[in-house]
Amino acid sequence: LSTKASSRSVLAALASTAKRINGRYERFLERTFPRFYVLYVTFTKGIQALFLEAKEIRKIKSKMSRQRLSVQQLPYREMERLRQVPQFRRDVLKALPIAAIAVPPFANFLVIVLMYFFPRQLLIRYFWTPKQQVEFLDAYDAIRRDSYLDVVESLTLAARSLPELQLQQRLRELCAEVQRGSQPRVAELYAVRSLFSGSPLGLNKLRVSHVKALSQVLFLTTHLPAFFLRHRLRSHVLEIRHLDRAMLRLGLGQLSEEELRAACYLRGLNSTRLGTSECRAWLEQWLGLSCKLQASEASLLANSMVLLSLNY
Repeated sequence: LSTKASSRSVLAALASTAKRINGRYERFLERTFPRFYVLYVTFTKGIQALFLEAKEIRKIKSKMSRQRLSVQQLPYREMERLRQVPQFRRDVLKALPIAAIAVPPFANFLVIVLMYFFPRQLLIRYFWTPKQQVEFLDAYDAIRRDSYLDVVESLTLAARSLPELQLQQRLRELCAEVQRGSQPRVAELYAVRSLFSGSPLGLNKLRVSHVKALSQVLFLTTHLPAFFLRHRLRSHVLEIRHLDRAMLRLGLGQLSEEELRAACYLRGLNSTRLGTSECRAWLEQWLGLSCKLQASEASLLANSMVLLSLNY
């Protein structure tokens, strides 16, 4: 017993010493290199967030196994967490070299140098400062917005092939409205939903260029055969549809500002410069459409990511 007590006291002393040295190191950074100190704090919190997310994912999967639940039966926040698992895996793989560099004592100073000079190239989202989060999300949104007008033009082109002249005219007017800088009403989109179940506007019937443009909106790779492009696009759009129903059950009033912004961004709207009320208002519109559509009308939901976001 005395040996165990002695071992515990030694470990406690070592931990206390390490904590004291680390405290001095942090104060030195804050005083001497204030910009690097911000990055250091961001890096430390990012590591903690990374491990916390891994723990939460394991907990959710354990719950699903124990209670025999499908993903669609989960509450919104747990469903959203699992949606991010593929990205989480990519983030972990990307973070491994940085983590390896940071293992030696005080080597995290080198990591901070790398964070300072190559943040977007080397860092995953856990290690972005608040300012970088806005900057990088704006940059990624600028890339995907290059495809927004292509989506509208593809819709206009496809409308010419529609057999029903009345619906053809309605869709062409809707696209022209968007091209003039207006935002369509949800009722206008819902009125043409029947067009998006079959040819030429169903997901399985869209032109390949149209599918690629929609894939860019969801940050999906376009360097795949057409069959896989369509399959991935449909899978991601239906996943968002399931999330929308879970979000509606939870209630928008229960979402934090960060959750509101993330939900808008996922659905095609750059929310980095919007207020909380604007994000909530846009999501109310989105849910008003999404939660009324059938799985067979997923193409309308995919295109609405552009139609409802382009001029908001």
